[in-house]
Amino acid sequence: MSDANSQSAQAKQRPGREAFGYLCPVDSRWADNDVYGHINNVMYYSYFDSTINRYLIDKGGLDIHNGDVIAYVVSSGCDYFEAAAYPDALTIGMRVDKLGNSSVRYGLALFGESGDAKALGFVVHVFVDRESGRPVSIPAPLREALAAIQSSGK
Repeated sequence: MSDANSQSAQAKQRPGREAFGYLCPVDSRWADNDVYGHINNVMYYSYFDSTINRYLIDKGGLDIHNGDVIAYVVSSGCDYFEAAAYPDALTIGMRVDKLGNSSVRYGLALFGESGDAKALGFVVHVFVDRESGRPVSIPAPLREALAAIQSSGK
């Protein structure tokens, strides 16, 4: 693949903020940087996880301490396009790419102060009964909140 074709394909993979129904500011921290001077890759997953849970708590009423239903991460991944570093002001974009009966696949992106996504990831949650650990249907308030940010055509 030529450099021009490679750059064109990468540009298509780097969505802008408008591709996400929920945007959450995230403060980068000094401790997030690694010895190479950029935010370590594992921190992106932490930002994604915090954003998802903030949305589920605030918009869907998820009770992380006492609720009968909780969510387990069963799969995740991330493509990295451009480094971020402390003290960058970051934003995580979140959308629902697939909403099933007991599971949801989130599309997530990390943005700097301007431009397209620096990273594009996904997380799959399965909602389970807290006591048994068995999958359950996504409760109505959570389903409504998730449907509100579902991406078109998915």
